[in-house]
Amino acid sequence: MDADFSALDRPEVLTVLFHPRRDYGLPVGGPPQAAAGFPRVQDILVPVAADIAVGARFHLGGPAHANILFFHGNGEIAADYDEIGPFYNRMGVNFLAVDYRGYGRSTGHPTVTAMMQDCHTVYRFAAAWLAQNGFTGPLIAMGRSLGSASAIELAAAGPERFAGLIVESGFAFAGPLVRLLGADPARIGFREESAFRHIEKIGQVKKPVLIIHAEFDHIIPFSDGQALFDACPSPAKTLLKIPGANHNDILAVAPGDYMAAIQRFTATLLTLSA
Repeated sequence: MDADFSALDRPEVLTVLFHPRRDYGLPVGGPPQAAAGFPRVQDILVPVAADIAVGARFHLGGPAHANILFFHGNGEIAADYDEIGPFYNRMGVNFLAVDYRGYGRSTGHPTVTAMMQDCHTVYRFAAAWLAQNGFTGPLIAMGRSLGSASAIELAAAGPERFAGLIVESGFAFAGPLVRLLGADPARIGFREESAFRHIEKIGQVKKPVLIIHAEFDHIIPFSDGQALFDACPSPAKTLLKIPGANHNDILAVAPGDYMAAIQRFTATLLTLSA
């Protein structure tokens, strides 16, 4: 079944679903370069359509490290992860944060259809860039909140391409999220079974999976994380509940548990790929 996101691409939905911000540290649509002050960081533009490119910031630790291709939440930009990128590097992980259209240094305007198409282009670009530059470690898809849609899509569509999947604060069902944003799914013609289909997709993921979710998430309830975990057939899956945390403070509440879980996960994948 072909996905249909047209109901979510209506202007009244897009204005509440996406909250793009610019990265004022670098010019919009500027050339790829080593980011100022970050000698081991590469700012890259990924062409996704005619005259449209999305920005990416690659935090690079080492050529043999695991590689996380990261899709962030709807109110974030790749530059928001400048402080945490070096922590990933010290854990033996190259952290490749990607924006959406209209975010950071990207051109264009965000829509759900574009986001779901662009993630495939971004994957192909990132995989080729890593290979061309001598990075040999396993590739992992990771998505936070809205970004879980891109990560789950990629992991399900190309199981041979990814060594594993990490979902932080991801949604299992989009209908309640659409309603929370102030839109009536029935009125706008949104149908769960023809859009994201996360339960169906994660049911196809048999590679190792790590799901991280806050106990008191007020936007995407913990039950969504549990549903994704239960639907995943992977024999190597982990569900990490962050006690006392909410949607936007999950890392701040338990940074040690959060990063330790990712370190264990990526270290295992490195061993399996050796």
